[in-house]
Amino acid sequence: MTKTTTTRRQFLGTAAAAALPAQTNQPNVLLLSVDDMNDWVGCLRGYPGVSTPNIDRLAARGALFADAHCAAPLCNPSRTALFTGLRPSTSGIYNNDQYWRPALPDVDTIPAYFKRHGYHVAGAGKVLHHVAGFNPPDQWHEFQLQRFDDPWYRRADWYPWNQRIPAPAGHPYNGLKNFPGEFEWGVLDQPEDQYGDQKAVAFAEEFFKRKHSKPFFLAAGMWHPHIPMYSPQRYWELYADHKTRLPETREDDLDDVPAVGKEFAAARREEFERIFKEGKWKEFVQAYLAAISFADALVGKVLDALDKSAYARNTIIIFWSDNGWHLGEKRHVHKSTLWQRSTHVPLIVAGPGTRAAGVTRKQPVSLLDLYPTLVEMCGLPRNPRLEGTSLAPLLRDPKSKRDPTISTMLPGNHAVVSERWRYIVYRDGGEELYNRHDDPNEFTNLAGDPKLAGVKKELTRFAPKTSAPSRPPVTDYIFDFGTYSYKLKAGK
Repeated sequence: MTKTTTTRRQFLGTAAAAALPAQTNQPNVLLLSVDDMNDWVGCLRGYPGVSTPNIDRLAARGALFADAHCAAPLCNPSRTALFTGLRPSTSGIYNNDQYWRPALPDVDTIPAYFKRHGYHVAGAGKVLHHVAGFNPPDQWHEFQLQRFDDPWYRRADWYPWNQRIPAPAGHPYNGLKNFPGEFEWGVLDQPEDQYGDQKAVAFAEEFFKRKHSKPFFLAAGMWHPHIPMYSPQRYWELYADHKTRLPETREDDLDDVPAVGKEFAAARREEFERIFKEGKWKEFVQAYLAAISFADALVGKVLDALDKSAYARNTIIIFWSDNGWHLGEKRHVHKSTLWQRSTHVPLIVAGPGTRAAGVTRKQPVSLLDLYPTLVEMCGLPRNPRLEGTSLAPLLRDPKSKRDPTISTMLPGNHAVVSERWRYIVYRDGGEELYNRHDDPNEFTNLAGDPKLAGVKKELTRFAPKTSAPSRPPVTDYIFDFGTYSYKLKAGK
């Protein structure tokens, strides 16, 4: 049984900051995230005409990592890897329905490590996974839980802090009747400042107005553009029907994909088929673009609050998304694949310790690299358990060399990404190989070409050699939100 000692009052973010010792010269940290944002960002040129002025201005003043990838293309395993510094193949956290805390009780997450080394640590919104049990209160001095735009949908056992209400008139807003779940989009009948992510923004704005006499670590997590994609009307208007461009796809794109790859693409296939059957594809793409631009505006508000504060010059800013998102490519409209659309994410580092601001770093890197990067940049003792590689050398010299990066989806399935190649190897031995320079859409699988056997052999040596067994699902535990404790059920 794992039990925390931090009170629920602190967990809900209502406790004031404690008295703090004298200021040090260590930099502060703002870890600013969005959810399910792929490379449809202006500075990444993933979608011509997308409006992301705030993310773009951050890239101009920092280091844009144009070839960054998640450790796992799914919320919980991606965030667990980033915050623990451990690959899914090491931690055994591969899916959304696995608690990381009872599985890894002796692991220091980033906030816990910074807290232990003298930082004031705060968080708001979706940081680790958003369901109860994933953001233990003893990791933070203060934490504000996720506020939802669809409280009528949220289960009481998963979100005990959420006040569930009846679904509003007109729901579902996308017109897909009798289609349960959060696969929804539209405009809510409420002011823009009442959207759930604004609560995390407000927390950050208030936090920067305080007087902090020791360095701080603040994680602010936006839900957008994650489904349900609810955004104010003015962001939809940026992408009027005639301005929405559909992704390039091929009907036969899965013909040369091995069985496990097809299995990943088929996950939630009914949602893909429904939007096409009912003529909703362009509207779905428009909803995603609107949600990206809304997320950008929220990011801008947090950046503006920091810039107006006393901490603007001494705060490291890291902007990231947990995974990418398909919008019809390879007959898929979610994440959870090992292709570029699902693993490629925005990543920007700005502030103290970043040289050559505005110069894009083009080497493949991983979100797994952020933990050791922050430890090095903030002068904390090295954590020997971390599996990522610090980005600090690239922040000093944009031409520094890097090894390929790895993304994992469930046990035994890995994508190895070098500057030129994406090599995917599945648990049953199935393979895919794509030339990223010549075939950016990954239409042609070259794994069967005998002339490229050497390429595959070279890339194989970077893939994990073993995969830890998958950790127990949340249904194997009795979780108590009041004490934030976990107990395995009898026989589990």
